Amino acid sequence: MRRAIVTGGSGLIGRGICARLIAAGWEVASFDLAEDGPACHIRCDVSDEASVKTAFDKLGWDRLDLLVSNAGRTGGIDMELGATSLDDWNGMIGSHLTGAFLMSRATLPLMGQGGAIVIMASTRALMSEGGDFAYAAAKGGLIGLTQALAVQLGPRVRVNAIAPGWISGEAELAIEDHAQHPAGRVGRSDDIADAVLYLADAGFVTGQTLTIDGGMTKKMIYAE
Repeated sequence: MRRAIVTGGSGLIGRGICARLIAAGWEVASFDLAEDGPACHIRCDVSDEASVKTAFDKLGWDRLDLLVSNAGRTGGIDMELGATSLDDWNGMIGSHLTGAFLMSRATLPLMGQGGAIVIMASTRALMSEGGDFAYAAAKGGLIGLTQALAVQLGPRVRVNAIAPGWISGEAELAIEDHAQHPAGRVGRSDDIADAVLYLADAGFVTGQTLTIDGGMTKKMIYAE
């Protein structure tokens, strides 16, 4: 049985990824700051080196086939530059970018030939509303990290990123929300989980960022 760690496993996208991997026959561990989560859940602050080490020690696995680095703050996308503290900035960069670095480094000794790392970026690395500057910077850094690690770790380990667009749960959305997407709807966690499964086995794909956004970033929008 193949093994995977999913960070941020208690969130909307993380739960969807865990469920899909388990359904496909994977043994899955979830690392998250939340007290509970899907599968084998271990509380972990991925931005903290000691917490990451403790989580791996507690898990006790001697091999790993897939890391999905999905953890990171979801708030803080409406920040004013002049009112943003260094702690605010460091917290955002730490939870996303530093966390992906620490998890990738901790994972490497457990991965053999054919291992895969999937890093969760965002379409906000490619387009912005302004107030998301710290989040966008963190996600843009993840794309750069993905490319560099793919070069350094290949051919033993493949490293790719996914850039989700608007992903929603069960909340009721307006017709206009769905209409912004050429695909005709807002995204679901299953859309991202499908991409993770693809990248886990796509042996000739590495260093890439796969945008999963229903075509929204390709649509020209003009004020009427």
